[in-house]
Amino acid sequence: MKVFKTLFLFAVATLFAMSLTAVPVKADTGLIKIDGSSTVYPITEAVAEEFQKSTKGATKVTVGISGTGGGFKKFCRNETDISDASRPILKKEMDACKEAGIQYVELPVAYDALTVVVNPQNDWLKSITVDELKKMWAPEAQGTVMKWNQVNPAWPDQPIKLFGPGADSGTFDYFTEAIVGKSKSSRGDFTASEDDNVLVQGVARDKYALGYFGMAYYAENSTKLKAVPVVAAAGKPAVLPSVETVKNGTYQPLSRPIFIYVNAKSMEKKEVRDFVEFYIKNAPKLVKEVKYVPLPDTAYKLAADNFKSKKLGTGFGGEPEVGVSVEELLKREGKH
Repeated sequence: MKVFKTLFLFAVATLFAMSLTAVPVKADTGLIKIDGSSTVYPITEAVAEEFQKSTKGATKVTVGISGTGGGFKKFCRNETDISDASRPILKKEMDACKEAGIQYVELPVAYDALTVVVNPQNDWLKSITVDELKKMWAPEAQGTVMKWNQVNPAWPDQPIKLFGPGADSGTFDYFTEAIVGKSKSSRGDFTASEDDNVLVQGVARDKYALGYFGMAYYAENSTKLKAVPVVAAAGKPAVLPSVETVKNGTYQPLSRPIFIYVNAKSMEKKEVRDFVEFYIKNAPKLVKEVKYVPLPDTAYKLAADNFKSKKLGTGFGGEPEVGVSVEELLKREGKH
């Protein structure tokens, strides 16, 4: 009798447990996956935080840092909804996305200024010309231009310690295009990292170091570093990167637009559409807060219109383009 009672109690307990598992569970919250540029990361992260607050946790946004190139690899494998990019999509990435059936909308979100930085103890570098930067960073400098006085005889007879973004970085692509004249054309014997904080620490620790990265990272670390004014060409003044010099076009050739790319298939998800609309609407305020330069209001309106009309493709030809205006870019026919 005792056995039957035990079996009965076990059966009741089992049925009770099954009834619990049968209770409907609340559906998972919406998830938006973003990866890519370390330069664009502070903007997208700021937007993501504000957006998640506005949805009261109904949507989760993850933002990774794989570098622009690394982000596009994931994007073209359909692993992310949005890709942060500090330069336009390249031809090989366009081809990879096309092969995988990935279509996208290209949206500029801000201006950035690549900032050349040195250690605060550097007392000889008052400004630097584009030609001097080229002499320092060109492929032929590898193993040959190793000291400061080899770039300019007035500078010290001391080793140059160079720090810069890695080959997967859009900042690397744009810098090499603007300074050397060809994207990805650079000496390889420098300390490279996709993490801008590594570059900041490297330059901050060495009197004879020089590096480059986005203006926001310099602004965050301006007590540890010194920005170097850049002379674009003979007869031109030395110009420091700032909101004013980027907006008025005098900081050349290292000013550039930065982007997000939205997977067209992901736009079918309401949370992605809501996020991108929120991004464009709030970009002027949040871009400024994280020390980047907002686009003109007309450019944000054009971007919103392009997103709403689902204008596919890129306004570029598969290579970074120095000096293009954002308004011109947004009006171009999309290439795939």
